[in-house]
Amino acid sequence: MDQRESRNGIGRRRFVTGAISTVAGAAAGPLWGAQEARAAAPSLVSAAPGRNVAIFGAGMGGLSAAHELAERGFQVTVYERKALGGKSRSIPVPGTGAGGRQDLPGEHGFRFFPGFYQNLPDTMSRIPYGSGTVRGNLVPASLEVIAYKGKELRVPVPGSVGGVLTHEAIRAYLRSALTAVTTVPLTQIEFFVSKLVAFVTSGPRRRLGQWENMSFADFIKADVMSQEYRELLVHLFTASLVAAQPDKANTRTMGLMFEALVYSALGLGPYGPPDQVLNGPSNDVWLTPWIGHLGSLGVQFKLGWTATGFDYSGGRITGVRVSDPSGATGTVTADHYVAALPVERLQPLLTSAMKAADPALARLSLLETDWMNGVMIYLKEPRPIAHGHLIYAGTPWALTSISQAQFWSGDFAARYGDGTVTDCLSLDLSDWNTPGVLFGKTAKQCTRPQIVQEVLAQVRAALPGGAALLPDSIVRSWFVDTAITGEGTPAVANDEPLLINTPSSWTNRPGATTRIPNLFLAADYVRNSINLATMEGGNEAGRMAANGILDAAGSSASRARLFELYLPREFQPLYNTDDARYLLGLPNQFDLLSPYWPGH
Repeated sequence: MDQRESRNGIGRRRFVTGAISTVAGAAAGPLWGAQEARAAAPSLVSAAPGRNVAIFGAGMGGLSAAHELAERGFQVTVYERKALGGKSRSIPVPGTGAGGRQDLPGEHGFRFFPGFYQNLPDTMSRIPYGSGTVRGNLVPASLEVIAYKGKELRVPVPGSVGGVLTHEAIRAYLRSALTAVTTVPLTQIEFFVSKLVAFVTSGPRRRLGQWENMSFADFIKADVMSQEYRELLVHLFTASLVAAQPDKANTRTMGLMFEALVYSALGLGPYGPPDQVLNGPSNDVWLTPWIGHLGSLGVQFKLGWTATGFDYSGGRITGVRVSDPSGATGTVTADHYVAALPVERLQPLLTSAMKAADPALARLSLLETDWMNGVMIYLKEPRPIAHGHLIYAGTPWALTSISQAQFWSGDFAARYGDGTVTDCLSLDLSDWNTPGVLFGKTAKQCTRPQIVQEVLAQVRAALPGGAALLPDSIVRSWFVDTAITGEGTPAVANDEPLLINTPSSWTNRPGATTRIPNLFLAADYVRNSINLATMEGGNEAGRMAANGILDAAGSSASRARLFELYLPREFQPLYNTDDARYLLGLPNQFDLLSPYWPGH
């Protein structure tokens, strides 16, 4: 054992970060699941004083923090209870590969890399892959197709505003697009557009002081509008794309996402194509190369290790209690600690003394989560239903999908499964609380086979000719996210829920640097510019945590770059005017139809 390790009672061990090492490059066997992980032999290698970092959680935030710190010479060990990659990983279906093929690829949900992601693509550009980088595995797709009650609707994406950017140009584009794609009454379209224009011309004071505190449903008056309005303009965006119910999601978060999607579609700022996807399973073309690269930088991974509590004394973290894959318990010590755990797993570990030291940690218990999980339908025939993501508007379970084989390199059947599967319809199920159309039950109340039957029924009803397009005869098999357990029983649970941005939740979200000087946070609930539980938000949080450690260590290394969402310079006078109006208690100057006054 390392000379810094000390016995702490029978069955308990004290580990220095890096003292028990599993280098990523040597961990190919148990890389994606904890069940095969084993503690490796002790190492005597230690980092320089002040540069030892223990990261708990190997999701997007933890891996991103590890990347930034390892590039700057820090000794980093990442502890993960379940699987490297977190919610971003692939989940191969065990036992489905035959004849030398890989197991069928499953996903927590489909991978969506919108054009307004900037931090994550920057990281991907620093992960070697073949003669290039992982970023080269992103390919453009489409986010234009909506299936609705047996019809296909296409959202026009012009690529530019065709002249000088003004609020009227935004209004004209939105009005034209929504009129072309829906049969929502024109007066309701006009109201919806007027509210979105009010948001995009709002200054930062109003966004944080007013829109953050209002639900999106109230903002666009969903309760008094038509069913088509709610299904095509409200639920389509909130539930289908970001797994948030409009009455729970705040206007600021929804407005930011809508604004970013519009700017990306219009080719504005530094954004890429509105919709991008990977050209293979997430593990193969992104996460496995990333883990290997981090290993080459000296990052050590401890898979199957669970954080069970913090030791806190003298105003600092003195250790983190853990259990290893064999069930043995011990304490990890380091100079700096990064909690890259989901909020529902971090919160129970916090002591009353830690919450008193940093009240922001106490407020984590006020944050809410919901479910957004993947269902894979494996098909015997290719079904490129849309060249990109397809939104099934008006479906009770808020479904979205992508037909994957069209984007993946190589022959699907030759590479995966038993040779009979030629495509995978990868779906996200974003509403687990609304009764379906077959059994009259919510997704949480259904068994796994019932979930699949219900999903297929809703997809077929939404698509034109859906029954003929997706007959039972071409369905080879299916997969439901393994994070869902106890399905169809009162004990149903989700091991990997998703943070939702409720009204005023920004107040309850911490920064990456806490008031405990050696504790840092790197997860999507950390305050970040994208303000939504996304891979981008997790990556940005990891960068901020790394910068906090660089500051705490007095490092002279460059700080990780932080990319922010694009705001057009042409609108700066509008933002300034709106800030002044907000301080005077006035509504936004373009909020003319049933305007909202601050404080009312």
